[in-house]
Amino acid sequence: MSRKKHKLNLHELEGVSIFRGVELDSVQTILSDSPVKELKQGEVLIRAGEVNEFLYLLLSGRLRVHLEFKMDPVVFLEEGEIVGELSVIDGQPTSAHVVADEDCRLLALNETAMWALIRTSHEVAYNFLSVLARRMRRGNTTISTYRRDSIMDALTTLYNRRWLDTMLPRQMERCKASGQALSILLIDINNFKPFNDTYGHLAGDRVLYTVARTLMEHVRPGDMIARYGGDEFVALLPDADTCRGMEIAERLRTAVREATGGSDWRDLPSVTISIGLAQMTAEHSPHELIEAADSELYAAKEKKKKLASKAGTPS
Repeated sequence: MSRKKHKLNLHELEGVSIFRGVELDSVQTILSDSPVKELKQGEVLIRAGEVNEFLYLLLSGRLRVHLEFKMDPVVFLEEGEIVGELSVIDGQPTSAHVVADEDCRLLALNETAMWALIRTSHEVAYNFLSVLARRMRRGNTTISTYRRDSIMDALTTLYNRRWLDTMLPRQMERCKASGQALSILLIDINNFKPFNDTYGHLAGDRVLYTVARTLMEHVRPGDMIARYGGDEFVALLPDADTCRGMEIAERLRTAVREATGGSDWRDLPSVTISIGLAQMTAEHSPHELIEAADSELYAAKEKKKKLASKAGTPS
C-alpha cells in the first residue's frame, strides 16, 4: 500500500457522499494535508480488533467488508462511500476487516481533519449524520442476519448444534424452576450412509430436508427441533414426561415413513428413523441428558437390527 502527499483534485471529491451539496473550495484548506492511499486488489485497509485513526474516503475502486476473513463479505463499499468513521469517533478497536476488492484510491482524514470538516460545514455535518444513520441501519440488518445464520442449519433451516448448546441448559433450568417435565428425543435416520452411497448426495440432502420438515410439522407448537449433526436431530419437549414423549416419538416415526414413501419420491425408497427418549431428572447436566437419550437411541437401533435379522430383512 502506497502513501503519498497529493495535490488535491477537487473533481475527485465530487462523488464522495459527505461532500454532496458542499462548495469544495470552502474545505480545500482542511483537506490539503490529508494523504492519499493507494491499495492493490486484495490488500487489507483495516483489520478487525486493531486501532484505526483515519476516516477513509473512497475516491475510486471498491472495498469489501468481512466480519471474519474466512467468511463471505457482508457488504461492498463503492466509489464515494466512507469507512472507518466509528472507530475514529469512539476510539475503540475496529469490528470488521476492510479489504480492497479492486485497486483503490482513498483520501485518509485523521481525527483533527474530520472534526474540522464537520465544524466548518453544516452540509458536511448533515451528510455525515445521514451516512451514519444508513450505516447503522444496514449494520443492524447485517448483525441480525449473521446471528440468524450462526444458529441455523443452512440445508434443513432448523436450528443447529450451536443453538442447542445454548438453549438446552436454558430449557433445563426453566423446567426445573417451574417444576415442569422436560424430555428430549435424539433422532437418527436409519441406514443413511448406505442411502447416500447408493443414490448420491443430492438424494441424501433431499432426505435430510424432508425429514427435518416432517419433524417440524409433527411436534407440538412449543417443542423445538435442531439438527444435531450429520443425520441426527434433537427435539426438546417441554412439559412432556416419558409417556408423552413416547407418543410424540411414535407420531414422528410414522410421519417420516409416510412422508418419504410418497409418489414424488419416484425411484427412491422410503426412509425410517430411530429415536432415543430421555426425561430430565434434577441431577442431569445437559451433557448427561444427551448421553441418556443417546443410550436409548443405541438400544432402539440394536432392537431394530435383531428384529430385522429374525425377519431376514435389511436393518
